[in-house]
Amino acid sequence: MKKLVVLAAAALALSAPIASYAMDHGSMDMGHGNMKMDHDMGGVAHEEVVNGVKATFKVMSMKEHMAAMKMELPKGMKETHHIAVEFKDAKTGKALTEGEVKAKVQGPDKAEQTKDLMGMQGHFGADFDLSKKGKYGVMCKFKLKDGQVRSSKFWYTVK
Repeated sequence: MKKLVVLAAAALALSAPIASYAMDHGSMDMGHGNMKMDHDMGGVAHEEVVNGVKATFKVMSMKEHMAAMKMELPKGMKETHHIAVEFKDAKTGKALTEGEVKAKVQGPDKAEQTKDLMGMQGHFGADFDLSKKGKYGVMCKFKLKDGQVRSSKFWYTVK
């Protein structure tokens, strides 16, 4: 019950207006050359339909993420995991790639990280530090091209 209250409070904190729009970097050269990220890597951590939008979340280690892009893991990087979310129209299956996405991650030690997820290659994503074992609460608020604000939340366990 206590965790539910904490998660609800964190979700309310995320309900503050989102200050900036995530840029759609899908058409920009992000220095990845011709490399394309394998979107099938990492298991689906959470999937749900929110007001007509299917949100599919994947959590992968940075080692997996960088290997998929055929890149070396930068030394000194403190982020350990990449959280990615893909949005699709629930009726048509059409990818929804424009909008603003913000995620808040609360660790087992109650430490919080909040980041804007950037649009990239058909999904939105950002890197987070999930270095401690335990349950992480992931809360995501997104406003896509239709202007409707939606949210999703789930638990992810690091073993």
